[in-house]
Amino acid sequence: MSGIIEIKNISKEFKVLNRREGLKGSIRDLFSRDYKIVKAVDNISMSIPQGEIVGYLGPNGAGKSTTIKMMTGVLEPTSGEILVNGNIPYKDRTKNAQEIGVVFGQRSQLWWALPLIESFRLLKDIYQIPDDNYNSMISLYKSLVDIEDLLHKPVRQMSLGQRTLSDILAAFLHNPKIVFLDEPTIGLDVSMKSKIRTLIHALNKEKNTTVILTTHDMGDVDALCQRIVIIDKGKMLYDNDIEHLKGFFGSYRTLKVRPAGDIGKQAEELEKELKNLSVSITADDEWISILVNEEKSKVMEVLGTIQKTHDIRDMKLEEISTEEVIKKIYEEGVE
Repeated sequence: MSGIIEIKNISKEFKVLNRREGLKGSIRDLFSRDYKIVKAVDNISMSIPQGEIVGYLGPNGAGKSTTIKMMTGVLEPTSGEILVNGNIPYKDRTKNAQEIGVVFGQRSQLWWALPLIESFRLLKDIYQIPDDNYNSMISLYKSLVDIEDLLHKPVRQMSLGQRTLSDILAAFLHNPKIVFLDEPTIGLDVSMKSKIRTLIHALNKEKNTTVILTTHDMGDVDALCQRIVIIDKGKMLYDNDIEHLKGFFGSYRTLKVRPAGDIGKQAEELEKELKNLSVSITADDEWISILVNEEKSKVMEVLGTIQKTHDIRDMKLEEISTEEVIKKIYEEGVE
């Protein structure tokens, strides 16, 4: 075992009561022993070296949060082995907590009524950060992002983006070996997303911190992750880099067309007209995007079919995007 995180054949099972409907059913459930076993995580193994940023992806209910709770020591695996920086997380919870940072969803670890700098000082005492290390981190933060105005602002007065930024700074303050980030850019505008991605990347490079990132935003994945791990229904589907993943889908192209007239209506018409050509269609305010598998249908064949019945004002051809690749894996898996 050589990585800072080593996971070997871990599984996590939960015993769930088979509930009945109605009031009578609820009363009977009080005395019921009719349980089923649900495998939230099913025989997952991986090794993560120091300094890597890993995107841990999967649809809702895939087992991502359960895996992270086992890595942070909140849950004990039903079976298998797990080491985080040499610690068994659920046995050495205090030691493990000192060496990791966590930002989970919209749950802030900052003190709501206090200015940010006071939260930082409290965290300094909790983690027993030496003065030199603390001052060095604050100086680094000031060089990376404009936090001067935030330091003396109560957390309750901050916007969602400012609070998320502050939570990430707090998670890195004690210079942990590993930071877990759960949906760090959810609900944020484009400008703040960019600022937070730049900050995470800079802190990773400066401190060689291992980052485990769960997200549904493929912009986060493209901007930050050298490696992605995809799970679904508790099982691992993929563990490698993004480019290798796109190689599985090398025959796919996205044809984007801008027709004259109402885009939504024309997208519905194209769904019917192209149903025999193995394509999938999405639309936004400007473009109709048609994902084409060239092993089954050629792009020019698809375009020719469209031009017979639609007035095309503009078009472009793109390689398959990360978002489309992940979506197809969720739907079809990887052989």
